[in-house]
Amino acid sequence: MQEKNMSFANKSVLITGGTGSFGSTLISDLLKTDVEQIKVLSRDEKKQEEQRFKFNDDRIKFYVGDIRDYESTNRAVKNTNYIFHAAALKQVPSCEFNPFEAVKTNIVGANNVIQSSINNEVESLVVLSTDKAVYPINTMGISKAMMEKLAVSSARECLHNNSPTKINVTRYGNVMGSRGSVIPLFLEKIKNNQPITITDPNMTRFMMTLQESVELVYHAFFNCAQGETVVKKAPSSTVLQLANVLKEMFNSSVDISYVGARHGEKQHESLCSTEEMSIANDHGDFYSIPADVRKLTTYASSTQQVVSSKCIEEYSSSNTHELTDEELKNVLLKLDIVKNYLV
Repeated sequence: MQEKNMSFANKSVLITGGTGSFGSTLISDLLKTDVEQIKVLSRDEKKQEEQRFKFNDDRIKFYVGDIRDYESTNRAVKNTNYIFHAAALKQVPSCEFNPFEAVKTNIVGANNVIQSSINNEVESLVVLSTDKAVYPINTMGISKAMMEKLAVSSARECLHNNSPTKINVTRYGNVMGSRGSVIPLFLEKIKNNQPITITDPNMTRFMMTLQESVELVYHAFFNCAQGETVVKKAPSSTVLQLANVLKEMFNSSVDISYVGARHGEKQHESLCSTEEMSIANDHGDFYSIPADVRKLTTYASSTQQVVSSKCIEEYSSSNTHELTDEELKNVLLKLDIVKNYLV
């Protein structure tokens, strides 16, 4: 906490998409420090008004704008020390049906944030990505994978051009209880005594709390070198297990119906590819993947080629620690949304 307070004291922080679940959690955490200013850039003026009343702190400044527009983005980025880029289109089915909208937000918008950060000599930029960017099969994952490539490419340029801006990528799985996730949906079904709809009972997903997602960006911010991608190790659960544990917690007997996978959904998600695991550094609770910062005409040494050719398994929701019912219950009890429903 002391290190955090020293790092953010008298600094200006921008959170793009700051009215979302992650942004609200990060704001709550930063307000405990001596941060000078927290800027929130988002399109949703209603949620900004809700945050204004919720936090009631003069250190927070709100910008109504869209990362798709460079001028709108640059206005918020000016005179900023650190940026956490969370703005994105995140819903897999909606991105499947509106792919170019995902391109405009997740690729063009992200590039606006990256370039504005470099142009304004921001000290640190952390961009938030997703497990869906690893071996992507859907529009959302592909667009986020491109955002990662833009970030790493820009980090390489910053390194070779002696730019003061450090850029890192964080990648995480499902954030439990966040807006648009299945837990609020399941809880609403249980509350209204309606059948819980499940896509595929054997589908696995990483389980991470909002606080853990904030810890991930802090780890990248404090510990990682230029261009590194950071992953927090996380346990997993099947969708059916999640539904059954919630039913048990609320003493519910609602039925479970199966509707099949939605557009673009995977059976299992991956946080690190096989290729990335072959070079990843193990930080205990985290993996960091070094950026390839070589110039175009520089080739890998024979030693690097041997390492990269090792047969190493990807880090997937199918081979990570699978939560027991009791472990999953204990994690769920940490979530505010679950606590509120239990009252």
